[in-house]
Amino acid sequence: MTTLVAGVDTSTQSCTVVIRDADTGALVRHGRAAHPDGTEVDPAAWERALQTALAAAGGLDDVAAVAVGGQQHGMVCLDEGGNVVRDALLWNDTRSAQDAADLVAEVGAQQFADAVGSMPVASFTVTKLRWLARNEKDNAAATAAVCLPHDWLTWRLRSGLGAAPGELTELITDRSDASGTGYWSGVTNEYRLDLLERGLGRSDVTLPRVLGPAEQAGTAATGQVLGPGAGDNAAAALGLGAVPGDVVVSIGTSGVACAVSAVPTADPTGTIAGFASATGEHLPLVCTLNAARVLDSTAALLGVDHDRLAELALNGPAGAGGLVLVPYLEGERTPNRPDATGSLHGLTLGTAHREHLARAAVEGLLCGLADAVDALEELGVPVQRVFLVGGGARSAAVQAIAPAVLGRPVVVPAPGEYVADGAARQAAWVLGGSAEPPVWEPAGTVVREADPTPAVRARYAEVRDLTAARV
Repeated sequence: MTTLVAGVDTSTQSCTVVIRDADTGALVRHGRAAHPDGTEVDPAAWERALQTALAAAGGLDDVAAVAVGGQQHGMVCLDEGGNVVRDALLWNDTRSAQDAADLVAEVGAQQFADAVGSMPVASFTVTKLRWLARNEKDNAAATAAVCLPHDWLTWRLRSGLGAAPGELTELITDRSDASGTGYWSGVTNEYRLDLLERGLGRSDVTLPRVLGPAEQAGTAATGQVLGPGAGDNAAAALGLGAVPGDVVVSIGTSGVACAVSAVPTADPTGTIAGFASATGEHLPLVCTLNAARVLDSTAALLGVDHDRLAELALNGPAGAGGLVLVPYLEGERTPNRPDATGSLHGLTLGTAHREHLARAAVEGLLCGLADAVDALEELGVPVQRVFLVGGGARSAAVQAIAPAVLGRPVVVPAPGEYVADGAARQAAWVLGGSAEPPVWEPAGTVVREADPTPAVRARYAEVRDLTAARV
């Protein structure tokens, strides 16, 4: 008899549910529901979306275990009765940027990195709590518990979707999501209450109990075993089957390079966030602002669709004849240049062609991500192969050019719901009780290799720091 497990991805934009065979990982059914727009959301909207997505996926009656993955960071505040104090602030809400800077100034960059593996930025929970304490004193005073989006949904599954809130002591999280709060260490596996107090002004609040990667988080009100869940990048790495030596490069609205690593990192520059993985190791991560939208904007400029943009890029010469696009179209996070603009270098009569610009756009995008991979390696993270995922990774040009620019074999899995798949794999792991997660063979994976093109990276490096700041 087939045993089924469910994985949930509660992302910024939507909730996705996959139901998979616990032994093979084969997809049985799935469902999806939208989340409201904005950077400030009532968590009840996530619960309604989960109910809708579960119904679309055929429900949980025949499902043995469930786990929830989802957007990291954010801030969900609950009062003593388990009621939401105010709308949740999401990771992409930047109102606490000054609070992040203040915390670093007070604690020290190296001290913060040593304490929790990361330098806090506006997405981190601790900075949002600092903002709350400064600007909404009544809400801060009413806060009896603080949790994250995936913690909250796991708690609601325990209480029963649509039911009254459960006990605050039943809040559960995992290492990967806890490591994005700014007050939990993936090295010591302990909360840093002194840093929590720096944020909220006090530490007498209930925090979720942090479970190991295969520990049970209790039982859902409907009878399923619950996994501890994971942050989105950690869940995606689990869904892809990434192991130490693998880097997952995601080309979405933002670009992400993260690696499963046995070695923790503590980067005081803030380039690398020292998160934890969903498998008991660490997940150092570098984020760039400019990724798939570089392709979007170049296609719009040339008046073509993405398939035609890829054709043009592949018809252009390697190195685009010396034409280089530094794609800081929205400023940049890595390197930290929020006011930078994009720039085009090497425009001549010989390079003023559509093929050259298309090629320069793809190479510039990939060079920025290659810099992110280099940053991981410079801190001692081993890099042997690269998983290429996300909407931008569907480009034939990106897939073909990536191995040459990144200088390593590139694994391109079939498009899928990697976060939800990782949550489902965790659910199967928890259910089975084994020491390692089940082996699920991915379908449709392609491995691409090419000779490295160091000249492309070198030319990019020559002009990367010539980008102009806005005035």
